[in-house]
Amino acid sequence: MSDEVRTVCGAEYRIVRLLGHGKGGYSYLAERDGRQVVLKQIHHEPCDYYTFGDKIAAERHDYERLLRAGIRMPAMLAIDEETERIVKEYIEGPTVFELVQSGVSVRPYLPQVQQMSERAKECGLNIDWYPTNFVVRDGLLWYVDYECNPYADEWSFETWGVRYWTPAETDNI
Repeated sequence: MSDEVRTVCGAEYRIVRLLGHGKGGYSYLAERDGRQVVLKQIHHEPCDYYTFGDKIAAERHDYERLLRAGIRMPAMLAIDEETERIVKEYIEGPTVFELVQSGVSVRPYLPQVQQMSERAKECGLNIDWYPTNFVVRDGLLWYVDYECNPYADEWSFETWGVRYWTPAETDNI
């Protein structure tokens, strides 16, 4: 266990471990008062294939758009613009990426991701369909990132995302 502590909106969170590192930040499993959460620290590392503006404002805006679209995702619990940190609900379970890597069929989750795709498209959005962004808990698929972009067919689940969920599972979509 780590002794590292990070503060978000005046509340202290103990860092348990790194969960992942993406284009926008580092996500940590953290704990406060016996409750596990995800603490995301925004970073400003360069990204060759993506252009950023105000990342913390984008996180808040994207969260609100996904909420309106009805995408199942973890609740945003706190956002600290000064420290560029976000606290969100921790969804425990394997990622779709982990399932694919271990040879577990993702077929049971395809209707759920297709429903998310339809909802996102209806609202003029694409989300990041890469399988590390989806966690399975109690048979339900959760989008654990808040990233979304204006809809374009080339970045839809059916055109782009499906390739990463495993060709053998997705041939008949």
